[in-house]
Amino acid sequence: MTNDFDDDVKNPTNLEVPVVANTGAIAAVGLDLQEGKKIPRKQVVSWALWDWATQPFNSVILTFVFTALYLTTDTFLEPSVAALKDGDPVKDRALADLASGLGLAITIAGVAIAILAPVLAQRADAAGKRKLWLLIYTAGMTLCMLLMYFVEGAPPYFVLGVTLIGVGSVFSELAGVNYNAMLVQVSTPKTVGKVSGLGWGMGYIGGIVALVIVIVAYSADWFGLSQENGLPFRVVALGCALWTIIFVIPFILNVPEIQERPGVNKVNFFQSYVVLGKDIAKLFRESRQTFWFLLASAVYRDGLAGVFAFGAVIAKVVFHFGFLEVVAFGVAANLVAGISTIIAGRVDDRMGPRTVILWSLGGLVIAGLAVFFLHDAGKIAFWIGGLVLCIFVGPAQAASRSLLARVTPAGKEGEVFGLYATTGRAASFLSSSLWTLFIVIFSATYWGVLGIVVVLLLGYILMSFVKVGGRPVHQS
Repeated sequence: MTNDFDDDVKNPTNLEVPVVANTGAIAAVGLDLQEGKKIPRKQVVSWALWDWATQPFNSVILTFVFTALYLTTDTFLEPSVAALKDGDPVKDRALADLASGLGLAITIAGVAIAILAPVLAQRADAAGKRKLWLLIYTAGMTLCMLLMYFVEGAPPYFVLGVTLIGVGSVFSELAGVNYNAMLVQVSTPKTVGKVSGLGWGMGYIGGIVALVIVIVAYSADWFGLSQENGLPFRVVALGCALWTIIFVIPFILNVPEIQERPGVNKVNFFQSYVVLGKDIAKLFRESRQTFWFLLASAVYRDGLAGVFAFGAVIAKVVFHFGFLEVVAFGVAANLVAGISTIIAGRVDDRMGPRTVILWSLGGLVIAGLAVFFLHDAGKIAFWIGGLVLCIFVGPAQAASRSLLARVTPAGKEGEVFGLYATTGRAASFLSSSLWTLFIVIFSATYWGVLGIVVVLLLGYILMSFVKVGGRPVHQS
């Protein structure tokens, strides 16, 4: 019996894409061209290792360490303000200014991603340079992490810090669009769920290892490093960059490039937006359910983003976690999410990605409500409720990528996944807005949890009306 991963990649050709009656699903998609092919396991694992290689930017830089425990702390306040007691209105206002400065940088980055992602990916598809541009964007993200070494712990360096975070986020997202599009190159209709889950799972596990290294360094008093000017955090950023450089090598060596699409008219950058508009209109006409999936997923993916964005804040502010507890929870969260995502990938291939998405969103809503109602029950409530949340986050992400790969026209993977990123950015205000609104109305941080739950529930309702990908595809 052959191994499920043993598929040999051959690049898709440009095909007309007919419509399946009554469903709006695409009959001839990129995955159809992979039917019966043999893809070496080495290619699949090397593709998944890209997620491992770049995960420290998300886990260590953006979520748990560099921004939360360094860039938005009193390290970057004027000395006279930093010396004030915690809770002093002046100090609190200054810390809020740091947080809003970071938020502004991330917002600007989000707008840039929404505008650029589909067009740049479309051009990479047409030119047969999907892998090349992925590596260029990855190099840009890595360079940003390297430059974070120069973000000293003093107010004048704050702008440099948030600028590097914003620019790095743009490179990270653009690379991720091409990476997602390459899923079709390393999977078949029978294995796409498993392969997608493997990628997400490898990313989560990579985050675990990176965070454990940070915990060990912190517990060892940063191995004797001077703590002046934020040196330990700057070295952490440097380490994350070196991690990416090392672990991206298998991807470079083993994952092939796509071929240039024949018969595609070359247009300049601005004309690409005209082509994009026509392609979106065609997608709406010929694959209506795919179009609606992009919109529904934009909503619930923003809810998933809210879980990540505010999880550390909830742990620290509502449940009073300390430094080591926050990072330790990050390790546990990544472990749980990684294992559940790899397992869910196999369920995806058997029961269909839509089923996995709906079950995951339902579990997230229930777990979120538990965290909200048990906010006074102590740290154990967040450990349990938060980890249950993490069980469902990864499967929802991986199954969403799998579903879109199953219904994307051959040769259009980058463009459609670019739209996937853009629609996600278009809805990216939902979780943060409801988080803020609920806290302002009820004057307590734990109410923000309910705001995120509302977004997840809305996403569940919208997704329940989307029928594309609702059945198992090409079961063995």
